[in-house]
Amino acid sequence: MNTSLHVNPIPNPASVPPPSPRRRALSALLLFALSASSFAATALIVPGTAVAQEPSGATTSVPPISWGACPAAEPPYPDPSPRAQCATVKVPLDWSKPEGPKIGIFVARHRATDPARRIGVLMSNPGGPGTPGVDEALYADDPVTGYSPDMLRRFDMIGFDPRGIGRSRTAVCDETISESIPARPRDAAEFGRLRTLNGRLADSCLQWTGPLAAHMDTESVARDVDAIRAALGESRISFIGHSYGTSLGERYARLFPGRLRALALDSAMDPDRPDAERYLTDAGVTVDDTLKRLAAWCEKDTSCALNGKDLIAVTDELFARADAGTLREPGPNGPTRTKVDADRLADFLTFAVGKGGREETAKQLAALYTGKGEVQWIPHVTDMASRLVLCRDYDFRIRDYAEYRAILKRAAKAAPHVRYSSQALNTILGCQGWTMLPKPRPTQVEGPLPPVLVVNATHDLATPLPGARRMARSFPKATLFTMDVVGHWLYRRGGTEEAMRVIDAYLTDPKG
Repeated sequence: MNTSLHVNPIPNPASVPPPSPRRRALSALLLFALSASSFAATALIVPGTAVAQEPSGATTSVPPISWGACPAAEPPYPDPSPRAQCATVKVPLDWSKPEGPKIGIFVARHRATDPARRIGVLMSNPGGPGTPGVDEALYADDPVTGYSPDMLRRFDMIGFDPRGIGRSRTAVCDETISESIPARPRDAAEFGRLRTLNGRLADSCLQWTGPLAAHMDTESVARDVDAIRAALGESRISFIGHSYGTSLGERYARLFPGRLRALALDSAMDPDRPDAERYLTDAGVTVDDTLKRLAAWCEKDTSCALNGKDLIAVTDELFARADAGTLREPGPNGPTRTKVDADRLADFLTFAVGKGGREETAKQLAALYTGKGEVQWIPHVTDMASRLVLCRDYDFRIRDYAEYRAILKRAAKAAPHVRYSSQALNTILGCQGWTMLPKPRPTQVEGPLPPVLVVNATHDLATPLPGARRMARSFPKATLFTMDVVGHWLYRRGGTEEAMRVIDAYLTDPKG
C-alpha cells in the first residue's frame, strides 16, 4: 500500500476566486466574510444571540441551540451515545428570502470528553448526497465506525441531517413514475420519453414536498451549516466532508473563508462542476484502470478464477458477444436463455470491479465467459434525494439523443474495456429533463483559508482521482494524500487506517 503527498506550498493564482457581481453511508453558507463595518454591526447584537449572514450581506439572528435528549433508535440499531444531545435549528427555506418561511435542521452533538483540551467543534457530512448526517455525532464513539479517542477528547462532534433529508423533513416524490423511465435510451424517442418522465418526477417532488424540493442544493445546505455555527456560538468551525460532503466543505470554504479553522476532504468531488462528458469520462477511465489492476493481480495469483487467461481480452470478448446478441446469463448447468446486452455488462463491471472483492469479481467474470455459474446483478435504484441535490448543483443537460450517443462514443474510446461508468451515467441521465434547473455558481468570497487536506484512493469509482487533484489545486494551500487502493471513503478502520491517522493529525494540529 503506497501513499503520496502533494503540496501546494504557495498560493495558486488560478485558485483565487475572481471578484464577480445510520452512519457513514455508501457519499458556505453566509455569502460574504465579515468586513470591518459588518463586524461593528455585529458588536451591537444582544449578547446570547448569534448572527448569520444572508446572500444579500444582511444579517439575521439565530437563537442559541437548546439541547435536549436524542430520540431512541429504532431496532436493530443501538441507542445513541449517552454523551449525545439533539436539537433543531431553524433556517430560511429560501436563503434569498431570509424573513420568509423557516424549516428545521435536525442537529446532534457529542460533547468533547476532555473539556480542558477542547479545540472546538468538528462538523461533518457523510455525503450521498441525500444521506442523513446526525449519526456522525450520535455514534461518534462507536468502536468500529466512530472517531478515535483523541478526536473525541478534543472536539464536540456535530452532525446534522441536511435539509430535505432524514429528520430535517424528508422530501417525498412520486417514485412510481421512475418505473417507466428508460434506464438506457436506445433511440431519440426513448430519450425524449426519459426527459418527459424525469420532468414529471421532478414536478411530483414539488407537488408532494413543496418549495423545499427546489432548495436542497449544496449552496443552501452550506448556508445552513453557517447558521448552525452561529447557533452554536462558535466563531470558527473545523469541518470534515466525506464523498459528496466534500462539495459541501468546498462550498462553505468559498462562501465563508473566515469561518474555517480546518477543512478535511475525504474522497473528493471535482470542484469544477464538470459537464456530462467530463463527468462520465473521468469515471469511466477510473473503472477501466481498476479493471486493468484486477487483470494484473489475476495474472499472478492462482486464486483468480481466470488465472492463465488475459482478463482484459476476456472482457473485450464479452462485450463483443453482447454486441452480437450471443452473451447469455450463466446458470448452474450452462448458459440460460436470458440475453446480456452491453449496457447490462457495463453495469456489472462498474459495481463488481469497484465494490466487489477480487476473487468474487473474477469468479463472476468467469461465469459470464463460460456460461456456468452465477452473477450478482445490481438493480437500478432511483435515489430521489440525490437527484434533488445533484440536478441543481451540476449542469448535466444534453442537447438531444445525437449528442448523447456522441458522448457515449467518446467516453467508450477513453475507457475501451468497460465503455462507461454505470454509476456516473445513472446520475447524468437522471438529470435530463429535470424541471428544477441547475443553479448558477454563487459569488465566491475572498478571504484567508486554512491549509486544506484532501485524501483520496487512487482507484475510487465514485470520486475519481482527477477530481480530487482538481480539488487540491483549487485551494491556495492544500495537501493531497493518496492511498494506492481500490475504494471509497478512506476515513475508516480496516485497510485505510493510515488515512484516518493523517486526517486526525491534521484536524488536531495545534497550529490550526
